Amino acid sequence: MSDISSKALIELALDLAQNLSSKDRFDRLLDTVRKTIACDAVALLAVSGELLKPLTLQGLSRDTLGRRFYLSEHPRFQQICASNSPVRFPANCELPDPYDGLLIDREGDLPVHACMGLPLYFDQNLIGVLTLDSFTPEVFDDIPNRTLEVISAMAAASLNTGLTLDLLEQQAHHSQQVLEELNQAAWHHNSDEIVGESSVMKRLKQEIALVAPSDFTILIQGETGVGKELVARSLHLQSSRYTAPIVHVNCAALPDNLIESELFGHVKGAFTGADKNRAGKFSIADGGTIFLDEIGELPLAAQSKLLRVLQNQEVQSLGQDKIHKVDVRVIAATNRDLAKEVEQGRFRADLYHRLSVYPILVPPLRERAGDVQLLAGFFVELVKRKLGIPQIKLQSDLVAYLNAYDWPGNVRELEHLISRAALKARAYQSGKDIVRISTVDCGELKSADVAEETLHESTTPKSLALGGLNLRQATDAYQKNLVAASLEKHQGSWSAAAKDLGVDRANLSRLAKRLGLSVDKVVKR
Repeated sequence: MSDISSKALIELALDLAQNLSSKDRFDRLLDTVRKTIACDAVALLAVSGELLKPLTLQGLSRDTLGRRFYLSEHPRFQQICASNSPVRFPANCELPDPYDGLLIDREGDLPVHACMGLPLYFDQNLIGVLTLDSFTPEVFDDIPNRTLEVISAMAAASLNTGLTLDLLEQQAHHSQQVLEELNQAAWHHNSDEIVGESSVMKRLKQEIALVAPSDFTILIQGETGVGKELVARSLHLQSSRYTAPIVHVNCAALPDNLIESELFGHVKGAFTGADKNRAGKFSIADGGTIFLDEIGELPLAAQSKLLRVLQNQEVQSLGQDKIHKVDVRVIAATNRDLAKEVEQGRFRADLYHRLSVYPILVPPLRERAGDVQLLAGFFVELVKRKLGIPQIKLQSDLVAYLNAYDWPGNVRELEHLISRAALKARAYQSGKDIVRISTVDCGELKSADVAEETLHESTTPKSLALGGLNLRQATDAYQKNLVAASLEKHQGSWSAAAKDLGVDRANLSRLAKRLGLSVDKVVKR
């Protein structure tokens, strides 16, 4: 071996120990090969099943990097991959050359030339191929086998190091995405416990325990605020996938032009602003569960793409032809009546049937006899820790008040009410060991206290005196007066009134029916 060859190989050995990117590592490998062996073109390819993928090259057109060489179509590559030692092809070899027309210094068909391939093995596994081409016939014939063996061994080590680092980086990136999803989910809830001892909640818990161990697709239905996300997490935690992530997707919050990218991912350059590859939610959830919240808000165009995933468990990223399999359990949730949505053409019937393999209905709080007080105690403990209050006590008048209310905003409304009341009570009772929450701290419960916000002050009429009415009657009278005032303000438009009151349109209709307000006389929508 010449002094130049020895020096180049020593440099390559030192490269193996350096902290280099895979691209730099592979480029230096080819530089070393060309210093050791005179050639016009050299390429490093990784073995991936039945195809070879170019990783770096010199002397070949750049588009070669984007090509994928299937072994069944290239007999020269077949011979190299089937060999345990370097393969020198004779100058008059009639086998077609995979690089025909791709060498930079030569246009058209390749003339008689020298061609050699080195199979790269690591731990007795074929991981890649190193190819060398020269316009000088038979130039590779006199190279000692020992030199080629050393180059092959060091090239294999360099390739293995690069591929391993890339794999670790991909796994770390995937783990980081999973961690982000888990951290995001952690902000959405305080506990995975389903609190409630009413008969309807006992039946719900039995249903969850029954279906959780299966891989059935589940559709969770129920009004806003009943705890559909909590049911989804409980299903996941009681399944065999509990060690894998549950990835939450709020379908209502996805912009129409980004839905496909968010769900299925995209590759760099797939659209304006796609400056890097991004995994979709289904890929991140691989091996675990994906929770499609507010599935009823998904546009029809996106519904058809989701259907394919449910049918075949196949995902195709934007800008990529390749389809890859995922192993994901799907749990969907909605506060809409999807059967009616199907009838009205707003939801695909085939997707509805795919999602509702096992439907679960979460009962509203007003049907959970006796659970309001349990939940109030549960939320009191949570807010006590958040606010640093030693002890919080619910006064008896508040307990009666909570039990008399019909909770159009369900459990979420109760949680927010307790949080606000505790904050006010702490301010009024500063310095006391036990902070007591009463109806004074809650204000008057009203139908608009449904979602995230309280009523707009401008729509709130003066408080009603009880005037001989019991608590429930006074509450109903207050709610009826409030809704009627908002309807009058908006000339009978139920949608405008719901928006003004900060409530869900469907919840407002249900409340109005119970209070005896006609929902048929709709002036505007």
